[in-house]
Parts: sequence; C-alpha cells; structure tokens
Amino acid sequence: MYSGGFYPFENLAEHWAYWSRYIFINRYMDIPKPVYETLFNLVKDKDYFVLTTNVDHCFQKSGFAKDRLFYTQGDYGLFQCSEPCHDKTYDNEEVIREMVKAQGFVMKDNELCTPEGIKLKMEIPPDLIPYCPHCHKPMSMNLRADETFVEDEGWHRAANWYVQFLQRYEGKHILFLELGVGGNTPGIIKYPFWRMTMQNKKAVYVCINKGEAFVPKDIATQSICLDGDIGEVLEELHF
Repeated sequence: MYSGGFYPFENLAEHWAYWSRYIFINRYMDIPKPVYETLFNLVKDKDYFVLTTNVDHCFQKSGFAKDRLFYTQGDYGLFQCSEPCHDKTYDNEEVIREMVKAQGFVMKDNELCTPEGIKLKMEIPPDLIPYCPHCHKPMSMNLRADETFVEDEGWHRAANWYVQFLQRYEGKHILFLELGVGGNTPGIIKYPFWRMTMQNKKAVYVCINKGEAFVPKDIATQSICLDGDIGEVLEELHF
C-alpha cells in the first residue's frame, strides 16, 4: 500500500481515487488490533508523552491525550497546498468519504464494502479533486516527503509540548520507550533517545523491535532490548 503511493498516476482523478482509499483505510477505519489500546492502558496513569513518525492517528483514536502527542511527519487526515503558498492545513475526512463513495464503495460498520455486481471506478469526479483555496494549485497530503511539507500551527504547538516534557525530566528518572523504529528515519526517535539516555544516568532506554533490537555499548547498562512482536510484548506487560 505504501509503495503504491509513489505510482505515477495518469491524472489527479486517478491519483485521488487511490489516495482516498489509502487514507480512509489507514486514517478513518477502526484499528484492527488492540496494540495501541494496550499501550495506553500501560501509561494512562503516568506522566507520558508520545513522539511518533506514524501518520495514521491511531494514538489519539485509542485514547491518548492530544496535548501529549507529537506527530512529526504529518497526518493522513490533513491536506495542504502542494506549492505550498501558505502554512495552513485542512481536515479532509468529509471529502475523503465522498471520494470513496463516488468510486462505488459503501460503508458498513466504518469499513469499505463493494456491493455485489458493482465495478469500482478507478477515478473520482473532477469536482471532488481538492485545490488550494488561495493559489488554486492542487492540494497534497500533509506528509513529510520533501521540502514542501507544511509545519502548521498545530505541528509547532505539539513540538513545544515535547520540548517542555523533556525539560521537565532533564536529569531525572525517565523511560525512553522505543517501539518498532526502523532504519528509515532513525534521527527522529532512535538516535535522540540514545543520546538523551547517554546524557542522563538516571534514564532507562527500552527497545521493543522484532529483528532490530540493539543498543550502543555506551548505554548498554541502562538499556533493555526485547526482540519480539510489539503487540505480544505489551500484552505480557499488561497482564
């Protein structure tokens, strides 16, 4: 699904037919597994903060407080100007649902279903293609892919919340819990967590990552690495 987002679609109607399905499934459908809910139950009574490169909003849908979240890479639920001519983002749920329905899908229990005998359309109607209300260039997803990514007011507010949280626990007992960070963007979570653990002898770093649970030797005595499925490990911790 992720790879399909890089396909050179013939036109914007085809582009948004694909992306509307992608966004609806990943952003607006119910979460298929209880992993996020299990994590929330483990931390809800603690002073926590979530730094994430995920853009599917699963943390907030599972009960995590909005002012304890920093989505660094954007949100599937937001559009922005592709130029961009300004730094505002726009909620897209209403138009995404319209795009999906226009292709022939019906929604049952907040899931996409194909009526029997209906051939799905591979394009959306031209009047549903989103354009910037200011410069009238095509809209794009608010996802960090290049220098056009918009860091809107909400992004900067969340960034400040994260900084304030770290300042509150500077030099104090703190757990840096890394869940499933790979080699795509290690500079956002993994490397800073290593660095902050190294700088604070009261800190503990925990990594739960199937096949990629490792740590630098400089913080080995402050670390716990668990090579396993995140959902299974959290379930064991919860019960």
